[in-house]
Amino acid sequence: QVQLVESGGGLVQAGGSLRLSCAASGRTFSNYAWFRQAPGKEREFVAALSLIGENTNYADSVKGRSTISRDNAKNTVYLQMNSLKSEDTAVYFCAARGLAWGTKVDPADYTYWGQGTQVTVSS
Repeated sequence: QVQLVESGGGLVQAGGSLRLSCAASGRTFSNYAWFRQAPGKEREFVAALSLIGENTNYADSVKGRSTISRDNAKNTVYLQMNSLKSEDTAVYFCAARGLAWGTKVDPADYTYWGQGTQVTVSS
């Protein structure tokens, strides 16, 4: 059974940091991404990682404050978020797919999704 399980969300003050984890099981993937969805808003792209070429991509809203990375041995992808702002408050979802060239930023490009983890930034 293929699963993506996120963890690491929580309540943090503005300016603080969090590291989200996404543990994959059942198979390995070539492309991962993080998306987020705030109440009343559409799901939006945050960061993506393509293992082919080790490419990464970030939304402008998090660029310079966030880093997506992976640990192959643990089959886990991380999202380190620093200098958090109240507008970062959302449910964060991990997504994954098989072989693809380049990073993918459209949710429709991903086959597997985690259940989400809540990030709340207090101002």
